Amino acid sequence: MELTKEIQQTSGSSLWPQLALERSRQASLVEQIVQKVTQLIRQNRLALGSKMPSVRQFAKCNAVSTFTVVESYERLITLGMLSSRRGSGYFVSKPASAPSPLLHATTPTMLDALSPDLYSGVSSALPVGSGWLPPEWYGDDVLLDALRQAMRIPTQRLRGYGHPAGFPSLRQHLAQHLSLELFQLDAEQILLTNGATHAFDLILRTLCKPGDTVLVENPGYSNLLSLIRHHGCIPVGIQRDAHGLDLDALMEKAILHQPKIMFVNTVLQNPLGTSLSQAQAHRLLALAEQFDFWLVEDDIYRELCTRPEPSLAAMDGLRRVIRVGSFSKVLSPTLRVGSLCASHSLIDELLRIKMLTGLTTSEINERAVLHAISSRLYRRMLEKLKRQLDTSRTEAIRLLQDAGLTLLTEPRGGMFISAGWRDSTRTAHEITTLALNAGILLAPADFFSLHETTYPWFRFNIAYCNSAQLLTFLRSISDESAHG
Repeated sequence: MELTKEIQQTSGSSLWPQLALERSRQASLVEQIVQKVTQLIRQNRLALGSKMPSVRQFAKCNAVSTFTVVESYERLITLGMLSSRRGSGYFVSKPASAPSPLLHATTPTMLDALSPDLYSGVSSALPVGSGWLPPEWYGDDVLLDALRQAMRIPTQRLRGYGHPAGFPSLRQHLAQHLSLELFQLDAEQILLTNGATHAFDLILRTLCKPGDTVLVENPGYSNLLSLIRHHGCIPVGIQRDAHGLDLDALMEKAILHQPKIMFVNTVLQNPLGTSLSQAQAHRLLALAEQFDFWLVEDDIYRELCTRPEPSLAAMDGLRRVIRVGSFSKVLSPTLRVGSLCASHSLIDELLRIKMLTGLTTSEINERAVLHAISSRLYRRMLEKLKRQLDTSRTEAIRLLQDAGLTLLTEPRGGMFISAGWRDSTRTAHEITTLALNAGILLAPADFFSLHETTYPWFRFNIAYCNSAQLLTFLRSISDESAHG
């Protein structure tokens, strides 16, 4: 019997044919499902209008989580391969003779720090340079249940915009958690945002004007550099390496430039994966006090730590530190829920700017986050995620070094490794372009650095390093460098 007929006859049962999914393969389970279902449609083995198995049936037959199936089906809808009908399920919507234009455009010809392919998750290229983890790493029980609970929002809450500062119950929960774990504060000192980048934008709008100097880590968070320039401010880099920040250089530049703010990623820094020492954190606070500038602590990776790390906000008590948090790394990047903690004297002005630029944030998303982090399964999921990160990081370091790359630092934890070729004759741009042609999305040094680097290096997401496709490409660059 042809697979098309078998699928059409059994898609409503548990007899849906198993897909050959490989747990050890470079592509995530979601990517594999999307590729294989797309192939079935293109080969006319899934006819136009065919009903797909339910999420639970597909998950059971292929031994994957329901969260993985939901993510796969959503991507297939985005690609135009499937459509969903409320109460009926998912159906094939693309005839075999009409391949999706998105599929033909999934490998970009150019890439920069704001390329949508690094954020959308739709591209078929291997997302080695991305900032998100495969959805199956999180597990589905916590998040899917939280989303279901969030959708039960009372009808009367749909009549307004929501509280301008963010869902009050989530702010209260965060205040209790941070007071227990880090420093004392109340819910009125917390403002919810659309992720960390939104928080950075509000801070720049509130505290800076065009022409102001803003200190940043070099290398540091790529989007932040673009955002600072967008506001007409001048980013000045403070070198960060395996030993931490160059605080002597910071003092010299503070004297010279009189900065308004410094952004610092205290824990598991992006892209280096290192954390500041207690001594450096103390001296940094002293310099901020001496030269009268604000410190914005990017603290979105703290919950991925496996050991205690310094907290500028805890050490300072929010006098001149503003703490930014996010749930994108511990729940899902699609929720877009972040937080901003500041002193009572500053929080009102930040709230005013939030209302001027967007009124409120999504209460449904914030309700989902509250349900998730309040779940008794959340801590168990988080511990499992950290163990998987530790195992994958160790393996990724070995694979990158075996492929001929040199690490910039030894990561202390988290999602990223930065490594490159000290003797390569190619530029980072040339290597990135070659990688694109090979179906690989890399994040080169110039995304994260204010100045041209002395040799090509890249930020690698450890979740996608165990890939024959990637390692073959990296070895080709290493061999080319060796024969120079």
